[in-house]
Amino acid sequence: MSSKTYEPVAPRTVAFLGLGVMGHPMAGHLARAGHRVTVYNRTFAKAEAWVQAYGGAAEPTPKAAVAGADIVFACVGNDADLRAVTLGSDGAFQAMKPGAVFVDHTTASADIARELAAAASARGLGFVDAPVSGGNLGAVNGALTVMCGGEAGDFARIQPVAMAYSKAVTLLGPAGSGQLAKMVNQIAIAGLVQGLSEAIAFGQKAGLDMKAVLGVIGKGAAQSWQMDNRGPTMIDDKFDFGFAVDWMRKDLGLCLEEATRHGARLPVTALVDQFYADLQAAGGNRLDTSSLIKRLR
Repeated sequence: MSSKTYEPVAPRTVAFLGLGVMGHPMAGHLARAGHRVTVYNRTFAKAEAWVQAYGGAAEPTPKAAVAGADIVFACVGNDADLRAVTLGSDGAFQAMKPGAVFVDHTTASADIARELAAAASARGLGFVDAPVSGGNLGAVNGALTVMCGGEAGDFARIQPVAMAYSKAVTLLGPAGSGQLAKMVNQIAIAGLVQGLSEAIAFGQKAGLDMKAVLGVIGKGAAQSWQMDNRGPTMIDDKFDFGFAVDWMRKDLGLCLEEATRHGARLPVTALVDQFYADLQAAGGNRLDTSSLIKRLR
């Protein structure tokens, strides 16, 4: 965890559901910022380990974890996981107190965001879909970008609390808008990483010192977060970290499905999705997304 300095915010009673590579450090920042945190994880041992590291409490079900919480945060795997932790028999919506707000950091479909917003409203609850960008490193450093959809009143209540692990938390429209914005983010990244892969592979085959080259072009119009943070590891052929190929394919599948619904054309995204499928077929499921360059070597 980083040594982040937190803005003073009145302590709240919160729950965090899902302690994976993102949720674990995000919940940790909430605890370090002074909030009263109860956690849930499908593998309960991970929840117990989190309590050992940060204090707070752990519960064996979402329903038990959210009792009394002002805000419930979640970061799980996909639409099905999200339905289970909200609408299931032991789900959060069965026990959240009236007026509490559910904040979903899962990268999921815009449809599930709208569905859960309606279900929350019917129960007197608030709902904000709030997918994040910045990966595990951003979560550890408390520097995520959070794209939100929901009602302005609900957003105003959760924004200061969510800043514990963020550098920006922004409301972009009604329910589903956060998920749509995350799709824009992933579409932009997909094409960029492929372009960076081609650039580095070309330079290496041409005999250039690519770390020196990136040091120069990274100060000009070609500069990007991917170039700064993944360029050197791509050169060194290191991919055993970061945002996994499997996760990127899930995200791009959501993008392509939503694009069909809106009549939007995503030719480069569709192509890069198939490049990631090649990496999966070669056993690279858990490699970082920057491993696209492996296809070119």
